[in-house]
Amino acid sequence: MGNNNHKEKDCHRSKENREKEKEKDKEKDKDKKDQKEENSAKGTDKEEGEEKREKEKHKDERIEEVGQITLDENKEHHKIHLVTIIGEIEGHDNLGGSSKTTKYEHVLPQLAAIEDSQEIDGVLILLNTMGGDVEAGLAMAEMIASLSKPTVSLVLGGSHSIGVPIAVSTDYSFIVPTGTMVIHPVRLSGMVIGVQQTFDYFKQIQNRITGFVCEHCKISKPRLEELMMETGMLTKDVGTVLVGREAVEEGIICEVGGIKDAIAKLHDLVDKGRVDTK
Repeated sequence: MGNNNHKEKDCHRSKENREKEKEKDKEKDKDKKDQKEENSAKGTDKEEGEEKREKEKHKDERIEEVGQITLDENKEHHKIHLVTIIGEIEGHDNLGGSSKTTKYEHVLPQLAAIEDSQEIDGVLILLNTMGGDVEAGLAMAEMIASLSKPTVSLVLGGSHSIGVPIAVSTDYSFIVPTGTMVIHPVRLSGMVIGVQQTFDYFKQIQNRITGFVCEHCKISKPRLEELMMETGMLTKDVGTVLVGREAVEEGIICEVGGIKDAIAKLHDLVDKGRVDTK
């Protein structure tokens, strides 16, 4: 009997040990699973971090190369493409390496890509330009005006000369309180042949500019030409300097405002466009 009892106790202990071993194995498996999930989460976070850094690097490169970026982290989930028109607008001839320029061969393809894109919802144009090549400036203005996407412009610093048509080519325009716009007649550098055909050509170019500007803002053609030919404001030239609110009062720019106002207006235009298409 004693031996039988002893055997039963040994069997009972052996069973308990096996159960304890099973529990330990389960805990080990659980720990391994938790560790695996933790490592996986760390790997995912690392990949997301690298992806974010790569995205930021790409944005910085685009800003540095062509002054453009897509704004896509807003609460409205709109993708706004930012285009900057700065320095001198470069035409068919390259300007000096020390000059800040906007190259139309960069801007025009980008505007075409924006029109073709299903992802871009709107376009914000920032201007701080002294003007430049008439043909290049008008080409940019016509491209912006013909976009189907909502567009808003903001004049910062200045938008002079051929910068005026670009500023008014958008659906809505803003100018900061200290922003300026110089309105003056067409000029031609280099040798000028003093014949009637030359002056007729000047007049033709002038009409193209004034016609575009008046078509895309509220100023009348006689008033615009009057501002262009003003002789009492510029000491070495003819023309007029309009500062901030003066540009609004003349009917060239829609409203005085800053970047906050321009972006808010663009979001509003995007939302209205979506409602109209439904």
